[in-house]
Amino acid sequence: MTDQTEAPVVDEAYRRLPTEGPIAPDLGAALLTWVEPTEEHVVAYNRWYEDDHFITGAMSMPWMFSGRRFVAPTWLQPLRGPADQTVADPIEAGKYIAVYWVNGGRLADHEQWSLGTNYRLHAEGRGSCRGPGNDPLEERRHVFTAFADHLGSSYRDDAVPRDVHTLLQPYRGMVIEMIEAPDGDRAALDRWLADEHLPGVLGGPVAVTVRFAPRPLPKDRLAHVKEVDGVERMVVLLHFLEDDPRGCWDERFAPTAERLDAGGVGRLAIQAAFVPTIHGTDTYTDELF
Repeated sequence: MTDQTEAPVVDEAYRRLPTEGPIAPDLGAALLTWVEPTEEHVVAYNRWYEDDHFITGAMSMPWMFSGRRFVAPTWLQPLRGPADQTVADPIEAGKYIAVYWVNGGRLADHEQWSLGTNYRLHAEGRGSCRGPGNDPLEERRHVFTAFADHLGSSYRDDAVPRDVHTLLQPYRGMVIEMIEAPDGDRAALDRWLADEHLPGVLGGPVAVTVRFAPRPLPKDRLAHVKEVDGVERMVVLLHFLEDDPRGCWDERFAPTAERLDAGGVGRLAIQAAFVPTIHGTDTYTDELF
């Protein structure tokens, strides 16, 4: 018997849109999403994020080509600073951070797809994890979430894999530092960081630092996503480490605020250390609070 099954109708835009615009294999932007889970729902949140949202709310989307998730157990949280930081409330908030790479020249395209997808997922009841009776749970709040333009990358040496590969490498730690240019001159701050500051940070287990300029969130963002004041004045540094951040913290990261004060070009808004999650498992969920 001949199979009479008809091929599904596919929107022609799937064929047309990839032929338009840039398609370079480079790092153009990132999505950074730093989240505090609710303690009583942390396991459910972890499973929802990795089993559903990491895929359908991020990696399935056009022009997002790499992603990784990191976690801050209690034994890393004491490293956070400075005491007068302005991002996390309290300073221990933000146990998970997810980082995603977006192709150069494609952030606007990706952002529109992301907004459409996430509005759909919320409408379908998949914008959060579910409790008994399939009721949505208030299982997280956003500490910092932003799309961010890539400013540049600095490497310990020529053997370190380039930035497009960073989230695929088995790095054992990541440190985020958010630095504000008080006068709003983010370009001058970035030059100082690249030329004066990072040569003293890179080395030992610190293999690569990737620099970003976060953008204000779109006006039609989902209501639960928090906007951090002053992002347009900030440079975000993501440092990737080949070892536990505790082993080099005092040498590589503890001096950051003092160096910034001495340089006179920026103020440390926050710094925090993470290790990668073991994707698909609930490792570390009992070590967060």
